Amino acid sequence: MSHTHAGKSDLLKRVKRIAGQVQAIERALESEAECGTTLHLVAATRGAINGLLDEIVEAHAREHVAKAGLTDQARAEGVEELLQAIRRYNK
Repeated sequence: MSHTHAGKSDLLKRVKRIAGQVQAIERALESEAECGTTLHLVAATRGAINGLLDEIVEAHAREHVAKAGLTDQARAEGVEELLQAIRRYNK
């Protein structure tokens, strides 16, 4: 079972809020809202995505990197997964 299962409800609430924020961006663009309004919506959405990422990264690091009793191989795999996700996000 994935460690995200424990926080599934909270994570899904975050994702639904983000989906609502993306829809607000779409509506702003469709209605030709002021660019400042649209920028604010995009920035808020990015912040929400960053918060979601932070929460999942922390849980992954605690469960798959720092958890006592992990084998060296399991720890190395956890680190590699984490680094790949960070690299992908930073592109």
